[in-house]
Amino acid sequence: MTSSTLGAPARSRRSFLTGTAAVVGASSIAAIMPNALAESASAAAASTLPDYAPVPPSALGPALNDQGYYVAPVNRNLYWVTDGTYQSAFLTSREGVVLFDAPPTIGHNLQRAVDEIAAATGVSNTVTHLVYSHHHADHAGASSLFGKDVVRIGHEETRQLLLRDNDPTRPAPTETFRDRKTLHIGGERIQLAWHGSNHTPDNIYIHFPDHDTLMLVDIVTSGWVPIYNLNLSEDIPGFTAAPTTALSYPWQHFIGGHVGRLGTRDDVVLHQQYVEDIADSARTALAVVDPTPYFVKYGENSWAAVKTYLDAVTDYAAAPVIAKYTGVLAAADVFTTSTTLVVLESIRLDLGAGSQVHS
Repeated sequence: MTSSTLGAPARSRRSFLTGTAAVVGASSIAAIMPNALAESASAAAASTLPDYAPVPPSALGPALNDQGYYVAPVNRNLYWVTDGTYQSAFLTSREGVVLFDAPPTIGHNLQRAVDEIAAATGVSNTVTHLVYSHHHADHAGASSLFGKDVVRIGHEETRQLLLRDNDPTRPAPTETFRDRKTLHIGGERIQLAWHGSNHTPDNIYIHFPDHDTLMLVDIVTSGWVPIYNLNLSEDIPGFTAAPTTALSYPWQHFIGGHVGRLGTRDDVVLHQQYVEDIADSARTALAVVDPTPYFVKYGENSWAAVKTYLDAVTDYAAAPVIAKYTGVLAAADVFTTSTTLVVLESIRLDLGAGSQVHS
């Protein structure tokens, strides 16, 4: 109890103690009846949750097993693993297993998937190398499960970012590269390349030239629209350009790091068209929606004017895109509006479109 409390009038002290008792009492109730409170909160949320369009069957992947994962060959001895939301991949070789990303949501099921394939094919189940697509914890946070002896490989910026983050679940790579690196492991060939910033400054392209496959994480979510802000990407122009770079590689199988199925070249093209439609619609909205009424209405409250104006532009731009892609790409009605805002802001701030020069 502080000195100011000790010196307070009796009524103030009683009010303080009463309030404290109420807080303690609420905490005790929460400790005693967490399930009741959780059920009450869940019931309240359920009554107000919005409805969304059904997921197109084309967006769905294979069923998971009883342990919550699915593993299958992509091409020959290259395999992919999914928990329905995240994806990883691994390549078996005569020296051991090369793992590509370690999402924590898949976690220990990564080794179980490797064990399953090893038991079925008679190869080693020892993970000897782990390649990071980029530094984000949702794709690398199970790295530490594979111990200290695994050779971790990634872009040089990935190493710097992981050293900065100092997360024990994501040991920094000890083997790095700047622009391109070809790995030769156990008779297998893997091409790593950095083509500039996109989703993150360090996100790389992982090409399996002998397996007809490209892995590029957090750009295209096959069958689905990107989540918030184009998959929470840091460089919108770089993100927008990445699919064109991806299509310049020869491949037929695409591992995007998310959702429950593999992708195809058609999935990447459809993603490109979706983002292009958003950009075109945003340019139209910036030209059509007049900012004047919003700034007149809110006067000196500039942020209110900016918010309502940008909300209006975003809604105007998003509406036709939502209508076009609902039933084509899953969650088009869920995330298109937030994606439209970040695209139109990139058009304004990165590309200079819609800037109004004071006369």
